[in-house]
Amino acid sequence: MEAPEFFPPPENLTAAVVHPLCEEWKGGSEGAIFHLASIFLVLGFMGGSGFYGLLYLFTFLTLGFFCTTIWSWSDPCTTDTFLWNFALFGVCAVQVVHVAYRLRNVTFEKEFQDLYSYLFKKLGVSLTHFGKIVACCEGDIHTIEKDHCFAIEGKTAIDKLSVLLSGRIRVTVNGEFLHDIYPFQFLDSPEWDSLRPSEEGVFQVTLRADNCCRYVSWRRKKLYLLFAKHRYIAKVFALVVRNDIADKLYSLNDQAFDSRGFRYDLRLPTYCHVSPLPELDRTDGFLRVPAQYDHGHRGRVPITITAPEETHK
Repeated sequence: MEAPEFFPPPENLTAAVVHPLCEEWKGGSEGAIFHLASIFLVLGFMGGSGFYGLLYLFTFLTLGFFCTTIWSWSDPCTTDTFLWNFALFGVCAVQVVHVAYRLRNVTFEKEFQDLYSYLFKKLGVSLTHFGKIVACCEGDIHTIEKDHCFAIEGKTAIDKLSVLLSGRIRVTVNGEFLHDIYPFQFLDSPEWDSLRPSEEGVFQVTLRADNCCRYVSWRRKKLYLLFAKHRYIAKVFALVVRNDIADKLYSLNDQAFDSRGFRYDLRLPTYCHVSPLPELDRTDGFLRVPAQYDHGHRGRVPITITAPEETHK
């Protein structure tokens, strides 16, 4: 039995081989355009996510495939390399234009950009969703002059949700100071959270500007319509509003003292944290805290805290 022939005889070798054999390595390297194209492609594939990451990615890919198109055009032996590189160059160029157009729609003023970075970016809210939030307020920024009121106790209706962008707001009830509101805090989060969508109410506190302030507001009806269309945005606002209320609650701890100067923890209003003493005198029967937030009522209302009874061993 004859052994099978795996290779054709030398005389038929040229006819059997489809592509010409490489008889020797080229003496020099490819031209500078080829290496430049490779560098652009490497940089492009290092791009990240998001609008800016996509813009970076497709910009460098467009430059890379443009260089490979020029390089392949110089090869007279084939046309498919040129056609593929030119097609990829066209696709990446279209992507650059598309991403740049989308990026233009999510570019905001500096104050809105700061609001996004401080309040929404850390929650993973995309620029597209934030663009819908900004569109809901029509991109308007309002100003309060010094000593002017944002809300008056018992008079101003609760019909919007606002965030302070700059300045400082002083909160009082019956002329008694409660706390300050600083940039990127909500002005009316307790009032907003205390009402159902179908309910109406008025402020129980007065909000006065200590200096020139700027803020952004969303009307209740428009914001609830946005929540109905985008449940994700509704969950984000529920989180940031209630977190803001918690921050305001803790800020009141600095003013929660009894007549002997002991601090009360507002999370546990029937107990006070004091350093151990040999013997404690009975404190006042009722202690007055400047104010508290009660979600069962219309916003901020004063509360009374009862001191715990002593236990004698």
